[in-house]
Amino acid sequence: MLVADRYRLQTVIGRGGMGEVWQALDEVLGRPVAVKLLLNDGADASAEARFRLEAQTSARLNHPHVVGTLDFGSWEDRCFLVMELIDGDSLADELTAGGPLAPERLAQVAQHSAEGLAAAHAQGIVHRDVKPGNLLSDRNGTVRIADFGIARFVDDPSGALTTTGQIVGTGLYLAPERAIGTPASAASDMYSLGCLLYHLAVGAPPFEAPTATALLYQHVDSPPVPPHQRGAALPPAFETYLLSMLAKKPEERPTARQAADWFAGGAWRGAPEPLPPERPAAFPSQGRETQQTGGGRSGGQGRRRAPEQRGTGSSRRRGAPARAAVTPTPAPASGAGDGGWNTSVHRVPPRRPGLRSSLRRHFGVAAVVGGAALFALALLVGMAFF
Repeated sequence: MLVADRYRLQTVIGRGGMGEVWQALDEVLGRPVAVKLLLNDGADASAEARFRLEAQTSARLNHPHVVGTLDFGSWEDRCFLVMELIDGDSLADELTAGGPLAPERLAQVAQHSAEGLAAAHAQGIVHRDVKPGNLLSDRNGTVRIADFGIARFVDDPSGALTTTGQIVGTGLYLAPERAIGTPASAASDMYSLGCLLYHLAVGAPPFEAPTATALLYQHVDSPPVPPHQRGAALPPAFETYLLSMLAKKPEERPTARQAADWFAGGAWRGAPEPLPPERPAAFPSQGRETQQTGGGRSGGQGRRRAPEQRGTGSSRRRGAPARAAVTPTPAPASGAGDGGWNTSVHRVPPRRPGLRSSLRRHFGVAAVVGGAALFALALLVGMAFF
């Protein structure tokens, strides 16, 4: 069957509520493509509008982790959408075939998915239906986001409900704010991605219930069971970050850009932070100290060396070998350059006070005592006179 005189349909590779997806050949360019045909049974009056919105939305995104849109049109009263053909399976098929994913593969899925969502969010697009069936993986393991059929723009005034009153999206991965009727946001996509990663890690979604209402209540009120308690072997850092994506409050979740960078950097392995660079040794070599005793140092620099002088003394008390003391060197008459005299980094023995200093100290004490006595005498005379 030839669609629009160009796309030769070959094999059905998927079916959904809105249409069916065929593997096809673009006979004009000679390349394989995927053609999505809208069902024409008229069951949903808004299906064509949503189908057209998917084409317009995905066409705005040109990113290696988003399935690209190549063409859109109408054929025999049926809309068709031509997309890139991904040679691989969905993550739902990968989970069914191999069970829970290993941490390395799960981190790759997380990074690629977050990269695609970050590109969509940067364009003001919210996917609203992040689930394993909408993430496609090629033969090299590269993950791409597909099916923007129910995506909406952030500035779209429409609410989170369809005309029939049903919440748009898949209940197993629905964010709490959407469960109570709040419009979807970028943070809602991140919650859905967290539920998806939890499902791929454990083999089951974080919340399950026999009825849709009970499931929505769990999203709103129940904390998720940590994955390791359900048999998942995730590094602690990975598990902590995954649980942060499942936070009940949207503002407490990481953004898609933050999540992509976090998983790309390998922090999920829980590796320790790199050590700070080594600091230089506390005491320079003897040869360098000798050079620093020259006359080119300023007085301020000499004072900054004082802690090292005290450190040398304490080293001597702890049993470190003593160094020869160097006496101060007189400065030139002009006093320029070093504030009047220069000192080395070695501790100099303190000088004993001389006779003149002792006399000055005793004279000062006597003067203070005499002044206090005269003040007291004057006070008594004044009081007697009064």
